[in-house]
Amino acid sequence: MLLRTQLGGRPHGRHRRWTVAGAVAAGAACAVIASTTPALAAPPDPGREPLPLERLFDNAAAGDDARPGEGDFDGAGNSLSAQDLAAAGWTPGRTLTIDRTRLTWPRPAPGRPDNVRAAGQTVRLTGRGEALSFLVAGSTRGAPGPDVTGTGVVHYRDGSRATYRLTAPDWRRGPLTTKAVGLPRLRTPGGPRAETTRLYAVTVPVAPGREVAAVTLPADPGPDTDLHVFSMGLRGPTYGWTGSWAASPSGYAAVAWTDRTLRLVVHSSVGGPVARLRFENTFAQRPVRIGHATVAVQGKGAAAAGRPRALTFGGGAGTDIPAGAQMFSDPLGFRVPEDANLLVSIHLPGTVKAVPVHSYTAQVSYLTADGGGDRTAERGAAAYTGTLDRWPLLTGVDVTGGPGSVVTLGDSITDGERSTPGANGRWPDLLARRLRGQREVPRFGVLNHGISGNRVVTDRYPGNGTSTIMSGVSAGHRLERDVLAQTSARTVIVFEGVNDIRSGTTAAQVIAELRSIAARAHERGMRVVAATIAPCGGFHDCTEAAEAHRTAINAHIRRNAGTYDAVFDFDAAIRDPAHPERMLPAYDGGDHLHPNDAGMRAFSDSIVLRDLV
Repeated sequence: MLLRTQLGGRPHGRHRRWTVAGAVAAGAACAVIASTTPALAAPPDPGREPLPLERLFDNAAAGDDARPGEGDFDGAGNSLSAQDLAAAGWTPGRTLTIDRTRLTWPRPAPGRPDNVRAAGQTVRLTGRGEALSFLVAGSTRGAPGPDVTGTGVVHYRDGSRATYRLTAPDWRRGPLTTKAVGLPRLRTPGGPRAETTRLYAVTVPVAPGREVAAVTLPADPGPDTDLHVFSMGLRGPTYGWTGSWAASPSGYAAVAWTDRTLRLVVHSSVGGPVARLRFENTFAQRPVRIGHATVAVQGKGAAAAGRPRALTFGGGAGTDIPAGAQMFSDPLGFRVPEDANLLVSIHLPGTVKAVPVHSYTAQVSYLTADGGGDRTAERGAAAYTGTLDRWPLLTGVDVTGGPGSVVTLGDSITDGERSTPGANGRWPDLLARRLRGQREVPRFGVLNHGISGNRVVTDRYPGNGTSTIMSGVSAGHRLERDVLAQTSARTVIVFEGVNDIRSGTTAAQVIAELRSIAARAHERGMRVVAATIAPCGGFHDCTEAAEAHRTAINAHIRRNAGTYDAVFDFDAAIRDPAHPERMLPAYDGGDHLHPNDAGMRAFSDSIVLRDLV
């Protein structure tokens, strides 16, 4: 029998030595276990030191279009296009920041080995982190296949070790909503074919504070399937930073902009003397170029209260963000006031045809006309002749100092629909003000990750290409990006489900996903608070069946049974005692689904602050 060694080089699709049984849902990862399980992953060879990942590469996933025979990702001659990867900004050796983890796209030229097929190899990887991320994909010989799951081992410097469970979605069939990047073509022996191929960033827990020494990859999964690993990295801790403002990408919108400057208005929760900003090219198919960017405190409208301060990226004035990646600015000595509106100005020097956006803002932002050029440094408003009701590209503002952040994961009610536009009266804004005005618990930053129309269980945005649907991917599918990878996130408040029950999703399905979200957040050391679903009686599709599901979900949340660390009863805070399926008229925003400003305040006032810690 031919055995695969640590140096790789095993034949494709035959003579497998180890097997792994079972699978988990796409994109999910199970908890780190305190002890290892024999035979799930090959033990380290005592006579061989762990090797860097690139020394183990044994498969060529990408080929040059000019050389049809190059690349054989799946053992049947099919491969990725090196030209499509380059067009997405994934060039050899490029560092990609995905969900706050720095991953490197392999350096080898097209046609050369650029990934390892997992078979129990032990990889040298050192350092401390909050989580371990893999850039992966699964493959099945010659056809789309199921996701590939295996169990590996993290080895710590102190001699201890722990198992992890890794799922690599299939490169041709995996969910588009969780992909890191999608490419438009499949290279086949008969020529390129229009078919979306996918790569994924999948993250598993590691023990906080303990230094990693090496990682053993999962065992060989079977005769016709492979789990391919392209890159690995530890997500570093965010010591000294607190999230002050954030928004989730909710879709990918078609635009027609040439040489414009955007001036986005966002609202801080906590302040600090040094700031950094986060920009994301989520869901994208092409890189986006930021020529310059600045930040200022808002004066009136598009006018700044003071001179805008220039951001830099790796010391440069601008940056290119590859498809599916994010970019943090360098730390800037700019004092962000608490509870204040900021102007973030972004010059897009080229022609931009599509951008990721957060679709509902309850806030007016501004932009110049085509050909307006770089107006990021201007204090005045004259150049900003147009308005925006979305937040493109910008997803976070962090400040130094502070105790960390609370993340609110929700739908349109959390997003602030029917609260007064421009007043920053969303219930997360009001919670932030409550936290600032007390000394009982830490004064956390509050990060609003509500998306209008969002659901717990099912995706609304399809995950690939431009779309008019701007309700995001499901809470479960965006949990890594919008909660677990957020800056110094300590606690998550989950307040979702009304859109699920209105669309036919059952209480059992919602409860199962809420349990999964809580388990995944607990694996990362986060505190989890569940909020009951508010009443929606009187809205056109809040039927008796929907109400029965809402009642069942709320009963589960109130019963808790140890699933959640605390419960906020938002239902009780605004419901009409005489008609419990409806909210009190005093809290109704007018459509019987979305509360008004008074309802938002009722939510915030009902929160027991001690339950956040």
